[in-house]
Amino acid sequence: MNFELSEEQNAFAQTARAFAAAEFAPHAARWDAESFFPKDAIAKAGELGFCGLYAPERVGGLALPRLDATLVFEEMAAVDPSTTAFITIHNMATWMLGTWGTEAVCKTWGEDLTSGRKLASYCLTEPGAGSDAGSLKTRAELQGGDYVINGGKAFISGAGATDVLVLMARTGGGGAGGISAFAVPADAPGVSYGKKEHKMGWNSQPTRTISFDNVRVPADHLLGAEGEGFRIAMKGLDGGRINIATCSVGAAQGALNAARGYLHDRQQFGKPLASFQALQFKLADMATELVAARQMVRMAASKLDAAHPDASTYCAMAKRFATDAGFNVCNEALQLHGGYGYLAEFPLERLVRDTRVHQILEGTNEIMRVIVARKLLEGDADIR
Repeated sequence: MNFELSEEQNAFAQTARAFAAAEFAPHAARWDAESFFPKDAIAKAGELGFCGLYAPERVGGLALPRLDATLVFEEMAAVDPSTTAFITIHNMATWMLGTWGTEAVCKTWGEDLTSGRKLASYCLTEPGAGSDAGSLKTRAELQGGDYVINGGKAFISGAGATDVLVLMARTGGGGAGGISAFAVPADAPGVSYGKKEHKMGWNSQPTRTISFDNVRVPADHLLGAEGEGFRIAMKGLDGGRINIATCSVGAAQGALNAARGYLHDRQQFGKPLASFQALQFKLADMATELVAARQMVRMAASKLDAAHPDASTYCAMAKRFATDAGFNVCNEALQLHGGYGYLAEFPLERLVRDTRVHQILEGTNEIMRVIVARKLLEGDADIR
């Protein structure tokens, strides 16, 4: 195994680091405080290809391996996990549209999405269907040349500020096999949005409910075939879990960097904090957990790139471990800052708030454990 990055991969990471320092760092605290959605900054990320990192080339994407995409997301998340997390969701939705969309759908939205000129939301969760996504009730019925959609979605990132909704709706009977995927114009007649949710973190991206009241979309807005929606959603979530895990790794790296600097600068009892062995040990444990999380995420991404038969299990393990470890590193970095870590003038409290939700979304960490345990209990399981 070669753990070293190639020259090209390092170039991607360095470009993302420079971009985040220039476009995110001066504004991230204000975006959080004002709950401001920085569409202009996201569009600038799109100019570098960051809004279509692994989307197919036919829609203007870079078609990069998932491993390479993690390098970009990690660098941006070290500065602003909230905005970066939305960019990862947009990448996931754009990849789904570009992979399963008809020629008409791809022509309408593809290059606008990969360039960041337009943005996409991913609409799976419902008020009564979270972890049990296969029980969703939003329905799409074919009437003539259109699908008519009725129902509602909850906890949708970017809702009310994006241009296209990648929507999972029921076209058949109960269970996962009755679900299909659609590309829905975000401003279609009958689409309405709830209030902007007030959240603990992720304040630089809006979250709303969405209601669909007799929303009509042409039949060619179906992604893939009828009944393939759940499979498409789960394939999207494999990458989404790597993405959100990467955002936790990036945030943790940003927190660790801040803590290292603070331990050198801050003095107590006539000595820099860096000279106290107890704090040295804490920093060493933080770094160890972070490196372990990063390598697990990159391994899962490599499994996904290689179409490994157990890739979904590795993605679940990486998501569970990295989001737990990432939050813990951010929280420990805040503790090392003492009272200053609790102040908004320092980035630690924002990193802690933003990473907390990573343990919930893209499948809760409890559901990640269910996925891993089911695979381990299969007779021929070989996870190592």
